[in-house]
Amino acid sequence: MLIYGINAVTEALRAGHVVSLSVLDSQTSRLSQIVKLANKHGLSPERLSKEELSRAAGVHSHQGVIAQISRLQEVEVRDLIEKGISAPLLLVLDGVEDPQNFGAILRTADAAGVQGVIHQKRRSSYIGAATVKASAGALAHVPIASVVNVARSLQELKDLGVWTVGLSDDATQRYDAIDLTLPTAIVMGAEGRGLRRLVREHCDWLVSIPMAGKLTSLNVSVATGIALFEAVRQRRDADSLVIKGKKGKIKRTKN
Repeated sequence: MLIYGINAVTEALRAGHVVSLSVLDSQTSRLSQIVKLANKHGLSPERLSKEELSRAAGVHSHQGVIAQISRLQEVEVRDLIEKGISAPLLLVLDGVEDPQNFGAILRTADAAGVQGVIHQKRRSSYIGAATVKASAGALAHVPIASVVNVARSLQELKDLGVWTVGLSDDATQRYDAIDLTLPTAIVMGAEGRGLRRLVREHCDWLVSIPMAGKLTSLNVSVATGIALFEAVRQRRDADSLVIKGKKGKIKRTKN
């Protein structure tokens, strides 16, 4: 897959995903740092003009660097929670379509320390160069399980002991009134339509973010950040995150 942008390529290099690299022939200090990092990983970047880079990338916003990366490792839903973490925090995306939103969400997910993202394969944003750039390289570090059926994946999570919390504008329960220190998957709907009916029905809780102004909803990437960092806050403040249970079968108990 072709990616572009300084942050995206830098993180892909650090993760060992870059196969080949091309940089602008007149370098800035940041591009020089990328070249040094590439050399450290045994890569010799090709020097191209700005026009040649634009043709290769198909865009003008490449920031002077493009790279070919190896195919991203495919993971299963179960893989995201079998990491010895007693109370995993996961993110489920039910058809987020805009690559800028998808990338911003991945960047936030990495910052919040989620164990992984579950993403619908169809009728949602393609994992391509625009998403990688918008994620500022977070895609290189956040495991993603691409699934066909989100509702079925939610049931699988529940069978594995994870509570599912869906955000919906019409929910009466506040997002910060739920115990997010439990093994939790936060479920976000698509831009405009929100969560689909079957996905809503598979959520243990439906919650909303109170709005104080005239508008009734937030951008999905902003709402995701609010929900994830509420979970981070609760977990930071909690006395203990130990949830008793067998490996791979976490006990679902409400406090």
